[in-house]
Amino acid sequence: MEKKLAIKVVIEGGQGEIEEKRSRFIGYMEPVETEEEALAFIAKMKKQNWDARHNCSAYTIGEDNQIMRCSDDGEPSQTAGRPMLDVLLGEEIHNVVLVVTRYFGGILLGTGGLVRAYQQAAKAAIENSRIVTRYLGHELELRTDYNSVGKIQYITRQMGVTEKESEYTDVVKMTVLVKNEILEKYKEEIVEGTNGKTGIVDNGEVYFS
Repeated sequence: MEKKLAIKVVIEGGQGEIEEKRSRFIGYMEPVETEEEALAFIAKMKKQNWDARHNCSAYTIGEDNQIMRCSDDGEPSQTAGRPMLDVLLGEEIHNVVLVVTRYFGGILLGTGGLVRAYQQAAKAAIENSRIVTRYLGHELELRTDYNSVGKIQYITRQMGVTEKESEYTDVVKMTVLVKNEILEKYKEEIVEGTNGKTGIVDNGEVYFS
């Protein structure tokens, strides 16, 4: 399967709350890398909100959503967990877990009302989280002499390439992150711009912000 050119990930989780007919719906979002981390966060929220009527959850892990799970936690089937998961998929956010806690207010909402409430709480949590886009590209290691550094830096800035780090010894070693769509053009510009004095080692494909 072809990898996505860009994915959205949460770098800092957030919390959001809505109220619907006296019921409180509190959404909690957290970045995760594994299913174990997602399950641990869900367990933590259930312990923290032990007195709530429901702690519904959804998570998706992997660039292609290889792992997806959701739970209604006692709400009518398909009224909580799945609508929350649909929000995550619709926003195209990856490697994240979402818990929506409901404190029941005494008034039944019906299936349609529940779906809307859980989705609104999910969106409130998303709005209060820090989300970044990560681009698919390659990490390149450039080795050159001191006379070529200025030219490399100029090309790198002009093409919007990310400079990760530099090391100055008897030669200059620069590590850069290049989006896939400009990878070959960037290599050509570096070779031509430094008259072939720069060695380029491709360290492989990575996602980067």
